[in-house]
Amino acid sequence: MLNGDAHHLLEAKGELRIRPLPYFSKTGTRGNIPQMALTILYAEDHKVVAEAVRDTLEAEGWRVVLCYDGAVALKRMASEASYGLLIFDNHLPNINGLELVRYARRLPHRQRTPIIVLSASEASAEAREAGADVFLRKPQDVGLLIETVNKLVKR
Repeated sequence: MLNGDAHHLLEAKGELRIRPLPYFSKTGTRGNIPQMALTILYAEDHKVVAEAVRDTLEAEGWRVVLCYDGAVALKRMASEASYGLLIFDNHLPNINGLELVRYARRLPHRQRTPIIVLSASEASAEAREAGADVFLRKPQDVGLLIETVNKLVKR
């Protein structure tokens, strides 16, 4: 409708439908306060796992920025991009997930960002020492991911 370029839309007959934007969860509500969609930075080198987890998260209405390499995740995390949650596998090419957690906690704009380490290796104690909020073990804890994300973003 800028500069009259969409004047034909004003003449259209029929009902206008406004599609709601996804927020933190399709199932959660926060009254009438508008919210931005949750954007998650997710680093996972196993493509099948990465795509399955991404699809699961996106089905909740969340946006997922996927990295297959730790160095790429580090660059994105260092940027001013807005991420409401970080999820890292521990075993990544170039920089592992625990190093990413430590790096995130040193960045002023990421110090309070919730972090989940999702890994097949037993690194629960190390992940918490590094600064992760939650450690989930693959594959048995993958079913807890949506519930965990909801709890972390509602804090």
